[in-house]
Amino acid sequence: MFTRTCGRTPLLRTATTSRRARAAAALVAVAALTATACSGNSSTNAKIPGSRGSATSAGSGAKVVDQLVKTAKPAEDSLLPSGSTAAAIRKKGTLVVGGTQTAALFSLLNPATGEVEGFDAALSRLLAKYIIGKDSTKRVNVTTATREALLKNHSVDTVFATYTITPEREKQVAFAGPYYEDGLAIQVKKSTPGIDTLSDLAGKTVVTQSASTAATAVKKAAPTAKVQLFETNTECLQALRQGRADAYVLDQAILAGNASTNPDVKILAKTFSQEPYGIGLPLDKPDFKKFVNGWLKKITADGTWAKVWKATVGTEVPGQAPTPPTIG
Repeated sequence: MFTRTCGRTPLLRTATTSRRARAAAALVAVAALTATACSGNSSTNAKIPGSRGSATSAGSGAKVVDQLVKTAKPAEDSLLPSGSTAAAIRKKGTLVVGGTQTAALFSLLNPATGEVEGFDAALSRLLAKYIIGKDSTKRVNVTTATREALLKNHSVDTVFATYTITPEREKQVAFAGPYYEDGLAIQVKKSTPGIDTLSDLAGKTVVTQSASTAATAVKKAAPTAKVQLFETNTECLQALRQGRADAYVLDQAILAGNASTNPDVKILAKTFSQEPYGIGLPLDKPDFKKFVNGWLKKITADGTWAKVWKATVGTEVPGQAPTPPTIG
């Protein structure tokens, strides 16, 4: 496990110097990591991207996020009373964030810079700045199968990982938000005909991530579908591209990220559900949920949320930033 004391640091390295300038780079091929790692400083349903991103847009978006984090003001001391969870994190000096490094547009490792970039990664940095007064995070790699356990045993303070809020999960962990709303969609190879809706998946081999809500939706709409589960987006995408699966069902924005870096796959236009994303928090820290919800309301009201969206998801999804969902 690696930590940083200030600023952003390259992956798997500690440093006290200010973070290095980010290279202007396109969204890159998805990279899977199986170990925990330290990152650098680190609605409406999304529309299908109409054009591919560029190195310029990706690099510009990263610079926008850096500037937003740099200028963000920390919470007033009165919001972190003695004994509160946020006060303890401020004293510790690091926000431990459970996340992924394989979700393009949300949380993706950029090997050119050693940084994790995207909507979720940016929000985690902003939350760290709000609590601690500096951009100080330690990233722990999580999967859909490990998120609840890591929150329960307090291995992480938060989980930012396109984490859909469900009644079943709320029995195990708390959620701040929702901070984003997406919908399940279908991804296929561009050469695949005859699949337009979930019912068309009958008899087909379909991949999705284990512990996601997609498997249930597929089996309900197409009971004869052969659903295969993988731990990561990378594994699901590889199975689709290699012809081991006919379709991949998951949140549309994540699939849009795949399409932005893999020209041989496409997303079908429809979404089939409402998937509200929440920030995962320990169930036994209700004061922290209230604190994080207060921060979310602040960044949606002052326009920061929309700026982060435009600099990340908005580099591939055209149009204005969607209206943030109502925070519960």
